[in-house]
Amino acid sequence: MADEERNLVEILEEHNVIDIAKYINYVSAPQAGAVATFSGTTRDTFDGKTVLELRYEAYVPMAIRCINDICSSARASWSLLSIAVAHRLGPVPVGETSVFIAISSVHRCDALDACKFVIDEIKASVPIWKKEVYANGEVWKENSEFLERRSELGNAGLQQGGTCCSRKVKVEAQERKGCCGAKVKVDVE
Repeated sequence: MADEERNLVEILEEHNVIDIAKYINYVSAPQAGAVATFSGTTRDTFDGKTVLELRYEAYVPMAIRCINDICSSARASWSLLSIAVAHRLGPVPVGETSVFIAISSVHRCDALDACKFVIDEIKASVPIWKKEVYANGEVWKENSEFLERRSELGNAGLQQGGTCCSRKVKVEAQERKGCCGAKVKVDVE
């Protein structure tokens, strides 16, 4: 089975909740010794403000393409069996999941490290925008990962008309230790 066939990437339209079991079942396999997951949920406060909900918008075709590119980069760096990624659009109330990632591999280190990589890359480069709605107002938010990536690029890619996700992502081991060995360093080429 080709790598793309072992990826399930979905952007869910408004008011569709993420069926976590669906994505865990998708990546589960007899040869999988590990299934790592990440569930991003709406919290009830931010900087002392009461959060009512998050609202997400996306350019869906590009978001799906970008997430598939991220999955390909993860596969190039770790030995993975299956990857499932779901992201909601529209309002996401407090306590509900807005993004869910499930990754299976033979060994836990690959699944855990790849899961962290995938969520960090999604937040840094995929065209999905978040608005935080508070009890006393609302604000569009930029992810810290996006701001760091923009700083690293020096806006060169954006000035040239390219998108962050269309750039090749190279993952290299660093000396610092992560949950399963060396942390990864992501270079955008």
